[in-house]
Amino acid sequence: MSVELAEHPINQPASPAPLVRVEDLLMHFPVYKGILRRQIGAVKAVDGLTFDIRKGETLGLVGESGCGKSTTGRALLRLYRATGGRILFEGKDIAALDGEPLRRMRPRMQMIFQDPQASLNPRMTVGSIIAEPLIEHGVYKGEARKAKVRELLDAVGLNPDYVNRYPHEFSGGQRQRIGIARALALDPDFIVCDEPIAALDVSIQAQVVNLLKDLQKKLGLTYLFISHDLSMVKHIADRVAVMYLGKMVELADVATLFAVPKHPYTKALLSAVPVPDPQVEATRKRIILKGDIPDPANPPVGCKFCTRCPEAIERCFVEEPVWREVDPGRHVACHRV
Repeated sequence: MSVELAEHPINQPASPAPLVRVEDLLMHFPVYKGILRRQIGAVKAVDGLTFDIRKGETLGLVGESGCGKSTTGRALLRLYRATGGRILFEGKDIAALDGEPLRRMRPRMQMIFQDPQASLNPRMTVGSIIAEPLIEHGVYKGEARKAKVRELLDAVGLNPDYVNRYPHEFSGGQRQRIGIARALALDPDFIVCDEPIAALDVSIQAQVVNLLKDLQKKLGLTYLFISHDLSMVKHIADRVAVMYLGKMVELADVATLFAVPKHPYTKALLSAVPVPDPQVEATRKRIILKGDIPDPANPPVGCKFCTRCPEAIERCFVEEPVWREVDPGRHVACHRV
């Protein structure tokens, strides 16, 4: 196969066009103090991200708690108004949209939340929860709406006869399936999965991830998959982006990133992932990072990772590294690379 591709490069499939393109995205939250509530600074939750998500792919977004992963996902869906930068959805800047134009874009972008217990209204039946977006956007009325709800329940592996039950009657994995059905109700193109398996039992996590993969194949969905679990990201993602303190430090396809990480922070993260081979695990060296994550309201000068980086040089403490493409399709922000 590799020989044929080398001899006939014209037959290589072109990479899919980006569905979402993010350019220098900023998400700063003001910090106020005193009786007069004067602004004394800002928490730079997302600080200048530039990347794209191709149509039909899964981009994994990983990093420690508080690095800005969930904020990035919510900003892409316009649940937050971005402080700066552009969010292009099929070439249209949705960061600048308001009112009715934004409302018309909403059905195409949906979210699966982390906690299925908290994201479902306990006073509403499952049928009402899934039908809510259909009612809100005025699609599928009467019997057609009921049929659509039953179809969605069946698509996520639940009995369509459960429409009149309440969320508390289901297990955590079943509740997350209800959340997935709600996200699919308006036939979206792009779904942000905000740690959709973090609140679930380990025995259920693989089932939910496999369901997401099956739905992606059937419906041609594009995912931003936010997670702490690197082994699960390796299973579901096509490419992986690594975040630290509001910045993206590395982006590459999943096989390359796991095999040859370039950024010191990526190396540290991957060294913490257990390997299912006792011999390899016994000889592997863990990279232990010193100190805590700096305050995002007062980040370090230069590289954001310089205070914890085992490979830092003098330049790292005074000059911020540029986000650049070091190999085709691979971006890194590090002076040492």
